[in-house]
Order: sequence, then C-alpha cells, then structure tokens
Amino acid sequence: MSVQSSNQAASKSFFKKLMGFREITLIFIIIVISAIISILSPNFLTAENLITTALGLAADGILAIGMTIVLVSGGVDLSVGSVLGLSAVIAGGLYLSFGVNIWIGSLIALIVCALIGLFNGYFIARVGIPPLIVTLAMMGIARGAAYVLTQGSPLALYGNLKGFDFLGQGKILGIPFFIVFFIFLIILFDFLMRKSAPFRLVYYVGSNENAAKLSGINVPNVKISVYVLMSVLAGIAGIFTLSRFSVAAPTAGNGSELNAISACVIGGASLAGGEGTVLGAILGTILVGIINNALVLLNVSVYWQNLVSGLILIAAVTIDYLTHQKKS
Repeated sequence: MSVQSSNQAASKSFFKKLMGFREITLIFIIIVISAIISILSPNFLTAENLITTALGLAADGILAIGMTIVLVSGGVDLSVGSVLGLSAVIAGGLYLSFGVNIWIGSLIALIVCALIGLFNGYFIARVGIPPLIVTLAMMGIARGAAYVLTQGSPLALYGNLKGFDFLGQGKILGIPFFIVFFIFLIILFDFLMRKSAPFRLVYYVGSNENAAKLSGINVPNVKISVYVLMSVLAGIAGIFTLSRFSVAAPTAGNGSELNAISACVIGGASLAGGEGTVLGAILGTILVGIINNALVLLNVSVYWQNLVSGLILIAAVTIDYLTHQKKS
C-alpha cells in the first residue's frame, strides 16, 4: 500500500470516527465557541445570561426532541413553529375571551395540537402526500388561525392564573421549572429512543420502510403516532411559552421549525431517515442557541442574525449530505 493510499484510508477512518462520536465533537465545539464568546463578551458566562439562554433554548429544544423522532422516521414537520403559536393562542384566548380555566384551556389546546398531528400523519402515511407538502400547508393553516383568533394582536394574560405562571416563571431550588421540565423531557425521550421497543420501530421504519412492512410493522400507524407526538410536544412548548411571557402572541414560534431541523441535523439526525439521537439534537440546539445569544450580546443587527440562521441550516444540510456520501 502506498503512502498516499494509506493517508487516504487514515483520513476516511478518522472521518468515520469523528462522525461516529458526533455528540463528543459537538461538546468540544460548544466549549471552544463558548470560550471565544466569553472573551469577546464578558457577560456571556454570567449566571443571569446562562439562565436566560437556557430558557430561550427550552422551547426550541422541546421542538428538537420531537423533530428528531420525525426525522428518524424519514419525515419532516414544518408546521411545529406555527402549532406552538396556535397552542398558546388557544389556551390564552379561551381564558381571556370565555373565562375558561387556564389549565382546562391548555388541555384543550393540546388536544387540538394532537388532532393537527393526526391530520398531518394521516395525509402523509395513509394518503401518501409528501411530508414537506402536508406540513407546509399546515404551517400556513395554523399560523393563519392564530392570527384570525387574535386579530393579529398579542393577548396579555391577567387575573388569577391559578399557578399557571409557575410553569414558565417558577423555580425549584433556584432553577427555573421550565428548565427542569426540559431536562426531564431530554432524559425521558433519550431513554425511550435508545431502549423502548415502540420507539425503536421508528428507526426501522426510517431506515428501510419496505423492509419494515415485510417484517410486519404497521408503518402507517408508526408514522401517524410520530406526527401526533411532534404536534403535542409543540403544543407543550407553546403552553410553557405562554406561561413564561404571559402573552399569547400569534407570532410565537415563528422560524422555530428551521432552528429545530438545523439542531437535529447538526446533532446527527439524517434527512434521509433512520438516524438521530435526542442527545445530539439537544447539543445541536445548544450550539445554535449560543451562537444566536452571542450575536445579541455583540449587538449584531437582527438582519444578520437571520442570515446566520440560514447559513447554519445550509451548513447542517451540507454536513448531512457529506456524511452520507462518505458512508456510501
């Protein structure tokens, strides 16, 4: 074997190992970027900023958990940001306009979210319409419904919320409850995706749908369940967002779907399906979040922030493409 071919083999081996330890690589990148940002902005590592950043990451992180499962199944859901906003609007609107108990209103909102997921899943799995088309349509429907219900104006909560504000503003041992709940979801779904038989079916479906059918797996039901779960998680993120800000804004969650997809792909999820972990998605969420936070601390224009978000998405998709090219 020549020196050149030996070097090429070593390079390929290193690449495979690097991509095989995506989580470790991401942790290293996060540490390096955090160190650089802390030098440029001393306020970055303050307790106040870290908590604020974590709270900002929580909603996107919940979406990323669900999006990981969707991507692993071989699908995609562009409606999650709009569903998040609609969930907050329904819960807040029922409370303000009809005097419905805020907790009951939140439950109704989550039921509506589940029905949205059922709609998405049915037309994708049973009718056979591509996920991109179905969820893009639902993105417009949900966002439009949020604007119609609020007449385009944010709804501010007031009065006796019966402890509802604790979800987004309360603390346990000095730690915001929203963050505690978010960590609980990470642990729960990371365990389920790794160890639970029903969730392992999602990997089988995403890896090879035809083989999954031949092995007796009810592929349509698996896909429908995935989209229902995704929409419910988006609804939960919306309820916590409503509690945190005490405002039901029709614009809530705008663009969150792209952040979730970027985070998942950066974390190792494949747009082709069959690959992805919850831990990787959360690390991707943290990476995207600290970059956005750095732009704010450095007083970078919001227009540049949008541009950077787009570049991150392109980079994530490119990484996914190169990974599969190397594997093939």
